[in-house]
Amino acid sequence: MSVVRTDEVRRPVPLGDLVGRVAHRMAREVERELAAAGLTIDQWRVLGLLADGAGHPMSEIAEHAMVPAPTLTKIVDRLTDSAMVYRRADVADRRRVLVLLSEHGRTVHDELAPGVAAAEDRMSGDLDAAERTTLRRLLERLAE
Repeated sequence: MSVVRTDEVRRPVPLGDLVGRVAHRMAREVERELAAAGLTIDQWRVLGLLADGAGHPMSEIAEHAMVPAPTLTKIVDRLTDSAMVYRRADVADRRRVLVLLSEHGRTVHDELAPGVAAAEDRMSGDLDAAERTTLRRLLERLAE
């Protein structure tokens, strides 16, 4: 656990603060990779989910991207305007709209993915493979 020194008194940094700091740094690294393509981290999260090839409803995308529904609508509108995603009615339930990745969106995602992965690797550069695996497993457990 990381410690902060204050007048020779050591107090542990709260876990939430540590996780927040790492998330903030990771987001900044990824945003640098996305800047040339003019994408935001939230847009990248949407493209990342849609890269599985399945259509997803807005509620699921909002949860995955960690944004409120009105914000997601703006994000998806911008991605639609850029021809990276499109909307279509769900064939199983015509009342529901799905968002899907277009061919252009797939190309953009596939071109940016290696750089994003490299940014994430830079963030965990001091960890060996076993530590990275352990960290991922622990974070997945906490996220659930």
